[in-house]
Amino acid sequence: MQVIILCGGEGSRLSEETSIKPKPMVEIGQKPILWHIMKIYSHFGFNKFVLALGYKATFVKEYFHNLRFTGSDFTLRLTPNSEPVYFNEMLEKDWEITFVDTGEKNLKGSRIKQLEKYITGDDFFLTYGDGVSDVNLHDLLAFHQNHGKLATLTAVHPPSRFGEIDIDGTLVTSFDEKPQMETGYINGGFFVFKRALFDHLSANPDCDLEFGPLNDIAQKKELHAFRHDGFWQCMDNVREKNYLTRLVEQGKAPWIKV
Repeated sequence: MQVIILCGGEGSRLSEETSIKPKPMVEIGQKPILWHIMKIYSHFGFNKFVLALGYKATFVKEYFHNLRFTGSDFTLRLTPNSEPVYFNEMLEKDWEITFVDTGEKNLKGSRIKQLEKYITGDDFFLTYGDGVSDVNLHDLLAFHQNHGKLATLTAVHPPSRFGEIDIDGTLVTSFDEKPQMETGYINGGFFVFKRALFDHLSANPDCDLEFGPLNDIAQKKELHAFRHDGFWQCMDNVREKNYLTRLVEQGKAPWIKV
């Protein structure tokens, strides 16, 4: 199972940081939120990642390219052809990461469509690059495989500024991204899709995911919701960044398993 993570957004509400780095690279607890998201999947044994890059893509590439050097203790002899001797075992040693530039301004659907040639399986995970959760990914995958439809999203309880989805049993009957005024479920990301998702997308820069494709899939009764009543939080502004950072620093971050 491969994991697509959408990493192309600019994150204008965090402009004091995203003026120099993409939003998924904003740090909570001294690590980029992207690293935290990847650790969630890695905890459940899913270590093959495909990153849909856009805004300041080089920042993401350089971080992971240099991770063994910046995240390890090592000895280096300053002689020709000398290789570093690393002392500590990297937590990320089993990760396989594919980096794909998908356009500076492209919307999510366009970014995902451009990854089609890199996805090898019949099903794959997909999530946003700015949200963490303690969702059980094994249970999510089993739920998706049992209902047999095209798509599964993780439905979570949100702050009221998010758009609400209507669920009948587990079937998503409407997908409305307008802000809700009541306490219900919203799309928390942490999707599982069949390859048929690519048939609903195009590489056109204006092709989105939520506005259009997901709503169409819901109307065709091909989108199911996996209810998650545990922890979920996105990082959309400075207040949310500081909240997540406090959880990490206090050792109370529910999404951190090891």
